[in-house]
Amino acid sequence: MKVYTKTGDKGQTSLVGGKRVSKDNIRVNAYGNVDELISYIALIRAEEVEGDLYYKNLRDIQANLMLVAAHLAADTETSQKLKPFEISKIEFLEETIDKMIEELPEQNAFILPNKPRAAAQCHVARTVCRRAERSAVAIMTEQRLEYPVKYLNRLSDYLFVYARYLAKISGVPDDFWHQ
Repeated sequence: MKVYTKTGDKGQTSLVGGKRVSKDNIRVNAYGNVDELISYIALIRAEEVEGDLYYKNLRDIQANLMLVAAHLAADTETSQKLKPFEISKIEFLEETIDKMIEELPEQNAFILPNKPRAAAQCHVARTVCRRAERSAVAIMTEQRLEYPVKYLNRLSDYLFVYARYLAKISGVPDDFWHQ
C-alpha cells in the first residue's frame, strides 16, 4: 500500500466518512492538534524514568487520543459508527492525578518546566494538549464531543502533575516561579 494518495495535493482532505473539506477546516485543525499530541506523548514514552509507576498509562492515553481524533474527524452521520467515548477514561485520569498528587509536595506557586527530559516533554505535551482542547471547543456543537473535549482538559492536568511526579522521583525539586 502506498503512503501517498495525491488526493490532497490541491488542499483538500477527507473526514472520517469520506466528506472532502479544505485542509484549513477547523475540524481538520482540531484532529491535527490531537495527532501532534499523540506524537509528543511518544517522546515521553521514549524516556524511561526509573521508579515510574505511571509509564504504562502512556500507551492507553495515546489510544484514547486516537479515539478523540476519530470523533473530531467524523461528521454527525459517520460518528454514529464510532465507538462512544466513555466517561470512565476521564475518571481514570482523575483517579491517577489524585494518586500522584498524594506523593507530591504542596504546590505554592507557578512551576517553571525543568528537568528531567521526560518531565520537560510532559510540559510540552501539556501545552499542545491545551491547544488541542481549544481547537476542539471550536467544533463542540454536538453532545457526542463533550467527553472527548473533557478528556483533553483532564489530560492537560494529568500531564502537568505527571511532569511534577517524574521530576520528584528523579530527585529534581519543583522550580517555583515567584514574582
